[in-house]
Amino acid sequence: MRIAVIGAGLMGRAAVYDLARAEGVEAVGVFDIDAELARGIGEKYGEGKAVTGRFDAGDKDRAVEILKDYDAALSCVTYKYNPGLTRAAIKAGCHFMDLGGNNSIVQTQLEMNADAEAAGIIAVPDCGLAPGMVSVLAADGYNRFDRLHSLKIRVGGLPQSPRPPLNYKMVFSAEGLINEYWEPCVILEEGKKKIVNPMTAVESLEFDGIGEFEAFYTSGGTSTLPDTFLDKVDFLDYKTIRYPGHCRLFKPMLEIGLASRQPLDIGGHSIEPRDVLKAVLDKNLSYEDDLDMVLVRLTFEGEKDSSKKKLVYEIVDRQDTRTGLTAMMRTTAFPAAIIAWMAASGQITERGVKPQEVAVKSSLFIPQLKKRGIKLVITEE
Repeated sequence: MRIAVIGAGLMGRAAVYDLARAEGVEAVGVFDIDAELARGIGEKYGEGKAVTGRFDAGDKDRAVEILKDYDAALSCVTYKYNPGLTRAAIKAGCHFMDLGGNNSIVQTQLEMNADAEAAGIIAVPDCGLAPGMVSVLAADGYNRFDRLHSLKIRVGGLPQSPRPPLNYKMVFSAEGLINEYWEPCVILEEGKKKIVNPMTAVESLEFDGIGEFEAFYTSGGTSTLPDTFLDKVDFLDYKTIRYPGHCRLFKPMLEIGLASRQPLDIGGHSIEPRDVLKAVLDKNLSYEDDLDMVLVRLTFEGEKDSSKKKLVYEIVDRQDTRTGLTAMMRTTAFPAAIIAWMAASGQITERGVKPQEVAVKSSLFIPQLKKRGIKLVITEE
């Protein structure tokens, strides 16, 4: 198998690390607009299997030429490039996955379903952590009930040792973080889709042995689940986990306009407030020496065999000090790499552009998480 990784940033390098060690993978393509970065990542993580090169993710013609040589490709660049890369993969006859993160972009990709089916490929958007891995776990839990009344998804990437005032560190892109905190959120209520505001409905929760946290609505985490489970699940929502007080401190920065893309004239220069916020976050919240962790909890409540049933799926993943891969890199890039590997190896038989909860068999996916040290604990209450 030959699998390409587009983008050699934090998530891209973790994907290269994983794919280079996956069974049956003979070559891993590493492509980035920075050719030297791609080469360095290929040498460091590619186990001698890396093929590297310069590639501008916006160059659709070049994308087709590259992807013709691969069985599957994983996009680890910002989501705005994913529609063009999906079209290129369809033309190239190459299976395609991405880390997603934007509901409108995913909808554009889903509209290419017929073309992907005709090309004989599977394209799966939103394959990271949340959206991504949690959607496959959601489908797994759903199938254990006769009727699922409620599914509550709680996920957070956090520093193990928080620093005030925000008690947060940048564990993925600032653009992605702001998007989650700013865009509208989709939930299911009484089986129907409902829009709620981000950074609202703050609740408290606790992880045994770790401590107390808060969770609040953020955008994108439910991805395609509200459509997939429409009229099948009474209530479904997604909240991001943070240390207590984070929402109260961060939300006012967005409310005064720091997430806006409307340029301001400052000293004769046109500057977007969002660009300033991103730069400040990256500069002041990137604590390279601080270890991170990822917390995941899915709570299912419903009926099985005419009796009430409650299941809790939980993952606590910590930074791997041996490899240097952060918990966010592991839990975002590894699931996406697993899906790319499953597609390339023929373990995904669906064709078209399909949500991961539809295309990916959890019975094959979950054991692959375990092989990578991502431990899922399922308890029945």
